[in-house]
Amino acid sequence: MTVTTDTPVLRHFVTYTGVKLPLKLLDEVPESGLSNRNTFFRGWFDAEERVVKIEKSVYGEVELRHSYDYHPNGRVAKAVIELADEQTTVMTFDEDGGLLSSETSETDED
Repeated sequence: MTVTTDTPVLRHFVTYTGVKLPLKLLDEVPESGLSNRNTFFRGWFDAEERVVKIEKSVYGEVELRHSYDYHPNGRVAKAVIELADEQTTVMTFDEDGGLLSSETSETDED
C-alpha cells in the first residue's frame, strides 16, 4: 500500500543543474551529512516527486529560494524566485511551458 501526504518531503542536496525551471537537484546528502557542509540545497517534494520549494543555504542563511506550482500535466505553472538581496521574480507559464509573464520587484529597506 502506498501512503500519500499533502505535506512536502524535505531532502538535502549538494548542487543543482539546468537552466529551465524547475531546477534539478543533484547529489542527495543525508541530514546527518550536513554538519560538515557550509553550502547545500534543501528541496521539498510533493507526493508526485515534483520539487515544490528549493532553498540554498550558505553558512546557515537562505541565499536563494524557489517555489513552484504545477499545471495538471506536470509542467511548471508558476515560479517565484527570491534572492537574499530582497529581489523577487514571479514567472507564469502556459501548459506547454511557454512564458506568459515575468515580473521582478525589490523590497526597499529604509
